[in-house]
Amino acid sequence: MRWLVGWSSIAAGAVGPGSAGATGYDGETVHPIGSQLLWGDPDPLWAVGDWRPDEVRVVKADAQNRIAVLGTCGASDEELRLGLFTARGGALRHLTAWPGSYTAVVQVGRRITVCGDLAGARPVFHTPWAGGTAYATAALPLADLIEANLDFGHLAALLAAPDVPAALHDSTPYEGVRRIPPGHALVLRAGAREVAGYEPVASLAVAAPPADPDSAVDAVRDALVEAVRTRLAAPRHVPGIDLDPGPVPGMGPAERRAARGMPVPGIGADLSGGPASGTLALLAAGLPGRPGTLLGHGTGAGERLLAVTFNDLAVGGREAELERAGTLAANPRLHHVVVTGGEELLPYADLDGPLTDEPGPSLVSAARHRVRLAAGSADHFTGYGARQVLDAHPARLADLLMDRKRRHLVRPVAALAKADGSVLVPARVYSAARRLARTPYRTGLETLADRLLRRRFEDPGGAVGASLAALTWARPGPAARWLTGEALAEVSVLLQGAANRSGVGPGQRPGDYRARAALARHAADLRVLEQAAEVRSQRLHAPFLDNQVVRACRALPEALRVQPGARAEILRTVLEGAGVTGLPPGWGAPSHASSAAASRTGLRVAADSLISLFTTPLLADAGLIEARVVRKALRGAAAGEPLPLDGLADLVSLELWLRRLLARRGTCWSGTPARARAVPGGIAPRRGALTSGG
Repeated sequence: MRWLVGWSSIAAGAVGPGSAGATGYDGETVHPIGSQLLWGDPDPLWAVGDWRPDEVRVVKADAQNRIAVLGTCGASDEELRLGLFTARGGALRHLTAWPGSYTAVVQVGRRITVCGDLAGARPVFHTPWAGGTAYATAALPLADLIEANLDFGHLAALLAAPDVPAALHDSTPYEGVRRIPPGHALVLRAGAREVAGYEPVASLAVAAPPADPDSAVDAVRDALVEAVRTRLAAPRHVPGIDLDPGPVPGMGPAERRAARGMPVPGIGADLSGGPASGTLALLAAGLPGRPGTLLGHGTGAGERLLAVTFNDLAVGGREAELERAGTLAANPRLHHVVVTGGEELLPYADLDGPLTDEPGPSLVSAARHRVRLAAGSADHFTGYGARQVLDAHPARLADLLMDRKRRHLVRPVAALAKADGSVLVPARVYSAARRLARTPYRTGLETLADRLLRRRFEDPGGAVGASLAALTWARPGPAARWLTGEALAEVSVLLQGAANRSGVGPGQRPGDYRARAALARHAADLRVLEQAAEVRSQRLHAPFLDNQVVRACRALPEALRVQPGARAEILRTVLEGAGVTGLPPGWGAPSHASSAAASRTGLRVAADSLISLFTTPLLADAGLIEARVVRKALRGAAAGEPLPLDGLADLVSLELWLRRLLARRGTCWSGTPARARAVPGGIAPRRGALTSGG
């Protein structure tokens, strides 16, 4: 893991001069372990973890005015200096408009500004501490600093309503540690904190001006090309050359690297056969420069881009995608590697792994991804986030009705009717969209709160059922049906409180609101996956989650994105605009062999170990579940009952995360007493109503 952590004190003399630390409750000076100091007191900032030299840049105007950028940023030092001068007047948005994925921290006198991203893949957290405010891009270091206990209200909401921002609000799994929402920045003035938005939000009252589809797609192309070019322009890294133990009989350099689990030097990409990963691989291979692996490091690939395809031998159905991946890999600038996996790489097969900053459903399949990524490059492109930023959430149909664009509903509704085979589908979908367009946000929250109290969890069937279920402001999560009544009541109270809050409302149309929430949920889980499947010296790049790409995708007209096959057509146009043609037949065809088949097979194979995991679960001690209820659900799912598999993944991953957290013995800080770590007292068995962290 890599993060930055800093501190803003009330008084300039709160910390001793030159100590470059922070004074704790008992007068001790604390420092983050494994850190490099970017600037010192009275408001110090550290970079923690294995940052590359080019990933940490600090530009100073003088001793009191400076900017630090951590991550992949396409701005030059002069552009950073100009951005710093502009930020002195309080402007924020330009700090997030450079290509790449990064976190910017600006110090102007005693004012500190930390900018989060639009997707939520690079979040910012904060907590009150020792009379001031500590902030970080990871929650666990702050939880260690204040010895935070678990926030059981947050954990309950994470299971009962994970896609509802009003339920989670700004909480984290750690009591007292808060998260700033995507599209916001944390502003600290001598210890006092403020959360400020830097992105304009579309009005509910006035329709957005009509956008030209061609210009919008061109903007997406330009943003994607610039995002890829920024990564290609960064210095190349050769991982682990100091760790090579030397010649081994029967093993060449590539085999020794694979045995150590080290990535190939240079740049590579996923190539699953889908349009998102294929677009990035072809863009990276086709742009001028040297996109691929480095000569002389045992790969035999020269300067070709390393393209990695995962072939699941345990679950079939992806033959067409694999064939398309092979056709794409015939490009002379690509070096194709196919990684195969059997039952040993199914979800739930290998549940060992590192502790992540937060829980996420990807924990159950992290080992599967780790094997694929270990065959990749030191800098590896992934297509994560493309579906969330380009596709239309079903609730966007209500947005079209609000804007009086009914004719654009014809094609998506006709596609649903064709998939379902019923002539009643258009009337049902139109009725649900009209009902959502006329439902206030507050009513949507109150309806969800009532559903949780009454335990109403209808199972949507097929594509039409899922679309109808999504045509709401908020809906229960897939794991909600297995929570205790006390846990559901706690989340219901949280939702009712949010509904009664003055000035309630997201200020957006329901479709746009639901799409942003889904993107934030996906980005948070990708962050968990990146930590859980981390390969040493490797960097995963998800250009679709870059700020500028997200902005360009949000500018796409809704009438364009709701059409069937819109994502594939947009990416085809992006590639054609970049000079890439000759895509294989079936490009962008939806895959009917989804990850659900692998999840069901993995759950069936690992049923006994999962049932043992829930013999005495920590989730039951926390009062969130009844162990016997979950064990029964696991047996039923393994036997083929139509239960929501993603809900079981949520339960298993949260139980795994709690066990790893409580088994941890270290802390993120030095100079603190031995007790200074998160959840120092463990989880005491709880019976009765939950309490939410304040």
